[in-house]
Order: sequence, then C-alpha cells, then structure tokens
Amino acid sequence: MILSAEYGVPDGGKLGDLLVLGVESSCDDTAAAVVLSRRDGSRAILSNVTLAQYDRHAAYGGVVPEIAARAHVERIDGIIAQAIEISGHTFAELDAVAATAGPGLIGGVMVGLTAAKAVALAHELPLIPVNHLEGHALSVRMSEEAAFPYLLLLISGGHTQLIEVSGVGAYRRLGTTIDDAAGEAFDKSAKLLGLGQPGGPMIEAAAKGGRTGRFTFPKPLARREGCDFSLSGLKTALRLEAEAIERPTAGDVADLAAAFQAAIAEHLADRTARAMGIVEQGENGARTLVAAGGVAANGAIRARLEALTQDRGWRLVIPPAKYCTDNGAMIAWAGIERLRAGLAPDFATALAIAPRARWPLAEPIAGREHGGGKKGPKA
Repeated sequence: MILSAEYGVPDGGKLGDLLVLGVESSCDDTAAAVVLSRRDGSRAILSNVTLAQYDRHAAYGGVVPEIAARAHVERIDGIIAQAIEISGHTFAELDAVAATAGPGLIGGVMVGLTAAKAVALAHELPLIPVNHLEGHALSVRMSEEAAFPYLLLLISGGHTQLIEVSGVGAYRRLGTTIDDAAGEAFDKSAKLLGLGQPGGPMIEAAAKGGRTGRFTFPKPLARREGCDFSLSGLKTALRLEAEAIERPTAGDVADLAAAFQAAIAEHLADRTARAMGIVEQGENGARTLVAAGGVAANGAIRARLEALTQDRGWRLVIPPAKYCTDNGAMIAWAGIERLRAGLAPDFATALAIAPRARWPLAEPIAGREHGGGKKGPKA
C-alpha cells in the first residue's frame, strides 16, 4: 500500500490489494476478522472469529455492561491472534487496522479500540476508527452486489433506523426508534415469556409452532407521520396478554411469540414502506432495500420485507445471517471502504479518537471526512 508523506494516511487513488484487520466489541460479542479486498474488485473474508457471552449474562436476562467489558478484556488479545492465524497472514502483512469506535457500551468499545490502537502502534499500521452503524450499513457490499444508492433498514439489538445510503460517509437518516430497538424488544419479550437469550432466535423458534391470529396487538404510530418506530407498546401488549393467561402452556407461549413476531414484522414493513416512498420521490433513484443488523436474520421479518419489495418493484438484499449479527469482518470492510474513498484520518488523529457511547451515523468523526449528507437528530 502506498502511503503519503504523513505517516498512516493512505493515498486513496493509488491503493491496490488491501488486507485489513477488523476489531468489534461494541456490545457482548468479542470479534476480529481479516478481510482481503483486491484491486480487481473481488474480496475474500479470510477469517471471522466471534466469541459470544450468552453464558455470562443468562442469569440477568440481558447484557450487563460491566460484565461485558470484563469479558472483552479477557478475550480480545486471543481473538485477534486467532483471526490473524486463521487468515494465513501475519501482522506484518496487514495494510491497516479498523476498529469500532462507537456507538455501543462504552466499556466494550474502549477495550476493542485500545487493542486496535496497540496493534497499529506496534506494527506501524494505519488505524481506521469505524462507526459501528456504518459497519452494518456497508456490510452488504462485502458479500453481495449492492451499488449505491440504497435504502437501509438497520435492525439490531441497540438500533432500529431507516437510512438513505448515497455512498461511503454519505447518509441521511429518515427514521429511528423513539423507544426500544427491535432486538431489545425481542430480548425483553423473550425474558417475559421465559424463553431465554438471545431473545430474537428464541422468539422465532417458539413462534414456529404458534398461531399469529390468536392475539391482536396494536399498530404503533399508525396515525403519526414519518418513518419513526415505536416498539415498547408491543412489548407492553405482550405482557398484558401473557398476564391474562392464568397458567400459560407451551401452546400459549408459541401463540404469543408468533403474534408478537408478526406484529413487529408488520410495523417494520409499514415504516419501511413510508421511507421507500420518500426515496422514490428523491433524486437518488434508489430502488434497492438493504436489511442489516442481527434482527435481519429473522425469517418472518425477511419474508415480510420480501413481500413488500416485490409489491413495490424494489430489490431486497440481505447479507448472510453470519454477517447480520455483530462481527469483525464488517468492521474490516468498512475500513477498506473508507481507505478506498480517501476518508481515513491521519494516524495522529486516529490515535486521539476517543471511544463513543453515542455516535449518530451522519456525524463525521474527523477532519478528513466529507460529512454525512443531511444530518438528522441525534440518536
């Protein structure tokens, strides 16, 4: 890789093959990956190592930030070393290190970003701080053909947003949740039903044997304009229905899970349809919907989005399930995209970047960035 005179600033116009290490630790998954992007446009995910913490948080029914941060400290070095070993390369062969700098649980973000800074310093490599949301936003381009522009439905444990993606670093938020994120709603509802964690897969598994029509849930924000989401009301409706059953059977739980899952899928589709209408009237001409984030792995939600896009003549693209959940490969890929777009900060700036618990996707991180399109309200 060709660097400019100032150490660590890649010359975006002269990059050939790129081998990048990605580090992700924004929640309860400790992850690292090595991704290769070739000059001819092809790419290869050489390693993608993720270690979850479900066992450490199971007793609490959700992620405990202090426990998550401690687990990241214990595991991060080994996960990075394993990712390098599996890739068949060495630290000396890397072209850059990318790491999540936020948003997320601040303790976890701090651990991953600090580890990435140490690797970059020790091996004299460019460092690319990555917005976790951008990792999800661009992850589809790592494994699928998805040209800009496109509409992104980002649905994860901490985020539920609709974003118009015009290019790397160019984002316009059209809608966001005003209370719970989709993944959070699944986790809390799974706990309520005694299904365990992670909530999304547990609800989906229970719902396979259930009837969607037995219970009726409200339609959130039905009379409210715009593309924002609200999921706390559905969670409350589920609790009330469950409490009305004196001794719930397995069949009752299955029916509750099926109805709840269907209600969330319908709400997501309704707000996404509104965002599609906005995009259709714009100048970008986007006719592709990308669904990313851990909740995008849910089969019922995928099916509802497929029906929506077919009805409107849009194309639906969803990354493979293993790249929907938090992973190091998407962070490495976002770093690669930033390198090729000439948006990597110089090394001194990158090294000074502090971890951020909150970081709206449209908000630039450093001076070399050209901004993020129309900035929406802070997340």
